[in-house]
Amino acid sequence: MPLLNEGTDVWRPVAIKTLDDGTYQILGPMPDDEEWTFAPGSIVAAQLRTFSDGEEQLVAVLRA
Repeated sequence: MPLLNEGTDVWRPVAIKTLDDGTYQILGPMPDDEEWTFAPGSIVAAQLRTFSDGEEQLVAVLRA
């Protein structure tokens, strides 16, 4: 999950539920000191992203 208002690109792993149509529901809770791009409960589309350490992870990219 991309975090907002951090001053630099910051990502955090979050729990998701895979839905039958290939989208994902973001599960919570969101910590009080973070602002996620997509709030818990949001239904999103995701794509694989390769991070600087070479690891590939699903990343929420838009509301579905």
